[in-house]
Amino acid sequence: MKRATISEQNKGHRSPTAIYRAALVVFLAISTYFGASLSAADAQSYTFSNVTVEGGGRIEPGTVLSYAGIEPGQTVTAGQLNEAYQNVLGSGLFESVAFEPRGGTLVIVVQEFPTINRINIEGNSKLKDEALLGLLRSQPRRVYSPTVAEQDAAAIVDAYEQAGRLAATVEPVIIRRSNNRVDLVFEVAEGKVVEVERISFVGNRDFSDRRLRRVLESKQAGLFRQLIQRDTFIGDRVQFDRQVLTDFYRSRGYVDFDVLSVASEFSRERNAFFVTFTVREGLKYRYGNISVSSDLPEIDVSAYQNAVAIRSGQVYNPLDIDNTIARLERLAVQQDLDFIRVDPRVTRDDRNQLLFIDFAIVRGPRIFVERIDIEGNATTLDRVIRRQFTAVEGDPFNPREIREAASRIEALGFFSKAEVNPREGSSPDQVIVDVDVEEQPTGSLGFGASYSGSAGFGLTFNFSERNFLGRGQALSFDVSTGSGTQNYSFGFREPAFLGRDVAYSFNIAYTTTEEANSTDYNTTLGRVTTGFDFPLGEYSRLGLNVFGRLTDITDVPAESSAILAAEAARGQEWAIGAGYEYTYRTLRRGLNPDAGILFRWSQDFAGIGGDVSYVKSEALLVGETKVVNDEVTLRAIFEGGALNSVSGGDSRIVDRFTLNGKIRGFEYFGVGPRDLGAANEDALGGNYFAVAKFEAEFPLGLPEEYGIHGGVFLDVGSVWGLDNTAGTSTVDDDFALRSAAGISIFWDTPIGPLRFNFSKALVKEDYDEEREFDLTISTRF
Repeated sequence: MKRATISEQNKGHRSPTAIYRAALVVFLAISTYFGASLSAADAQSYTFSNVTVEGGGRIEPGTVLSYAGIEPGQTVTAGQLNEAYQNVLGSGLFESVAFEPRGGTLVIVVQEFPTINRINIEGNSKLKDEALLGLLRSQPRRVYSPTVAEQDAAAIVDAYEQAGRLAATVEPVIIRRSNNRVDLVFEVAEGKVVEVERISFVGNRDFSDRRLRRVLESKQAGLFRQLIQRDTFIGDRVQFDRQVLTDFYRSRGYVDFDVLSVASEFSRERNAFFVTFTVREGLKYRYGNISVSSDLPEIDVSAYQNAVAIRSGQVYNPLDIDNTIARLERLAVQQDLDFIRVDPRVTRDDRNQLLFIDFAIVRGPRIFVERIDIEGNATTLDRVIRRQFTAVEGDPFNPREIREAASRIEALGFFSKAEVNPREGSSPDQVIVDVDVEEQPTGSLGFGASYSGSAGFGLTFNFSERNFLGRGQALSFDVSTGSGTQNYSFGFREPAFLGRDVAYSFNIAYTTTEEANSTDYNTTLGRVTTGFDFPLGEYSRLGLNVFGRLTDITDVPAESSAILAAEAARGQEWAIGAGYEYTYRTLRRGLNPDAGILFRWSQDFAGIGGDVSYVKSEALLVGETKVVNDEVTLRAIFEGGALNSVSGGDSRIVDRFTLNGKIRGFEYFGVGPRDLGAANEDALGGNYFAVAKFEAEFPLGLPEEYGIHGGVFLDVGSVWGLDNTAGTSTVDDDFALRSAAGISIFWDTPIGPLRFNFSKALVKEDYDEEREFDLTISTRF
C-alpha cells in the first residue's frame, strides 16, 4: 500500500506532533499552577468556578462543553481533566485544543478545522479529473479533515493500481486562504504502467501454455501493447484468473484440478511482472452409472430419473450436476412438494476414471425466506433485482436458488459488484437474504468511422442504454452512413414484461441506398416490428411478432432489366403481417463446453394488411466443436430460405433473397439470377436460397496476447427462382451451385473481432462477380 502524506504550503502551520506537545505543556502548566495552591490532601483535585470556550466559529460553545463534560463548581481529578481534553480533541472537529486556567476559570481554547474552498488534482494525465473526483469524500464547502484527505489519497492510489500503475503516489497538500479556508490539492505522480511480461505454467500436461493463456483474462505484453490493454498487472485480475483456470479444467472432467500457487515476480528493472501458475491437472473423469434414489414415499423415482439428461460415458462437468439438481428440484415444485432437496452422492472409480452419481432426493430443513434486503442500488429499481429471485418473502429457502439468483444479478451487467448472502432472521427457521450491489455505467455514446467491402467508408453514431431509468430496459439508437447508404435504427426491449419471464421489444429501422452495393437503382426500406419472446425450455425460446414493412424502388436506369423497371413502377408498397421465431441453442451454454448447436427457424406471414401477401421462411443450423485439446475449432453452418407469394402476386428485389454476406468469394449482389439481355446484367435475387459453410479456426503460433489466429473455409450455395421472368429467355434463374474457398485471419481488437478473408471462387457462372478480399466483423454465434 502506498502511503499518502499531507504537507502544507504555509510557514505558520503547526504539525500534529507540535500540537500535542503544546497541549502537554499547557496541561503541565495547569497541574503546576493548581498544585502550588492546593494542600497536600487535595493536590490531585481541581475546582473551577467557571468554564468558557474561546476560538469557536461554526461550532457552538455548548457543543465543546458537552464533549468536555466539566461543570462549574465540579471537583475533577487530573485524570478526569486529561479525559476531558482528549474528548474534545478526539471529536475531530478541531485542528488544535488547549486547556488554559485563568484564575478560577478554565478556558478551553479551540481552533476549528478550515473549510475547503476548492479541490484540485494535479499531475494526472492517464486518469481524468472527473473519474478521480468521484472517488473523494472531501468536498468543497465542507470542513477539511486530514484523516479524510489521507483516505482520499489512498483511494486515488488504488485507482491507479487498478490501471496497472503500481508506482503511483499521491500527496494531499493544503494551501491556506483567508477566512479560515484552504484549497485542497492532490499532487499525483502517476509512474509507469507495470505490464505482465510473461505468463507461464508449471504442471500442465494435457493443455499447452498457449491454450491456457487464451483462457485467462490477463495477457502478456507484446507488439500491440498499446491496443491490448489487458497486459497491465492487476492483482485482482490474477486472482480472477485462478478461478477461470479452475473452471476451465473442471468443465473438462479434471475433478482434482488445483492451482497450487501463483507466483508474481518483479523484473530486475521493476517495470514488469513474470506470472507463473503452478497447477495440478489430475486425471480426466467420465460419468459411470447415473441414478436417482429417494426414501420419501411421495417421490416417484422413475419420473425424476427420466428428467436426468446426463448419460454414462459423457465427460464430467460440474455444470451438468448443477443443471440436473435444478431440474429435479423444479420438478418437485411443480408437484407441490416443498423443502425437497437433491443431494448428489458421488462414488469414484479411480482405476477406470469414472464417477458414479446418485441424485438422492431428501427432505431439507423447514426454513423460510423472511425478507430480501437490497442495498447500494442508487439508480436501479428494487424490482429489477428482485425479479432475479425465483423465491419471494415467505417461500421455502433454497440455497441453490439463492446462488443462481446471485449469478443472474451479476449477468445483468448493471453492477461492478453484486454480493448475495443469507443470514439468520428473526428466528432459526427464518432467513434474511442481503443483496449488496455497486452500480456501474450502463450507457454508451459513440462517434466513429466504419468500413465494409460493399458500402466503403462511412460515419457512425450510436447511443445505447442497457438500464434505462433504472428499469432494466434496453434502449438504442444508431445512425450510419456509407457510400450511397444511410441507415437509421431505434430499439427498445423490456426483458420482464409485467414482471414475467417474457420480453417485449419494439424496433424501427429505415435504410436508403443510392446506386450503392453494386446496384444502379435506389431503394427505400423501412420496418417496424413489435413482439414478445419467452422460453420454451432450458435451451429453447419462441418469439412472436407483428410487423409493418415499407419498400420502394426508384431511378431504375433504362439499361436495366425490364423486370426491375416493372417492379419499380409499382411504387411504394406496404407489407403488414405477423411472424414467429424458434431458437434452440446449446452453444456456449450446453452440457458440453467444447461443442454445441444453434438452430433457428422463422416465418413471416404478410397479408394481414398492406399491398403484398407472402410467406417468408428461413432456417439456420450451426454446429461447432473443439478438437486437438481445444486448439482447433471446427464449425459447420447451413442456411436456407423460401419466399412464396400468395394470391398470385410477384415478389420484388427488395423482398427476395441474395447471398450477400452468406457466401464468400463474390461481390455484393455478385451471385444469383440475372437478366442477361439487359445492358448492365442486373442481379435480381431469388425466391429460394441454400448455403453450406465449413470453417476451421486454429492458432498461428503467434503470441496469444496479439489476439491473432488463422482459419480456412469452404462455402457452397445458390440462390434461384423468380416469379416473373418478363417473358424472355434471357433470364437465368436456375439452380446453380457456386463455391469458394480461402483463408481467414482473425484479430481480436479493442474495436471488435475483425476477420480478413482471402477468397478464391471455385465454381461460378460466367456473369458472377468475384471478390478476393473482404474485411468484416467476425460473427459470434
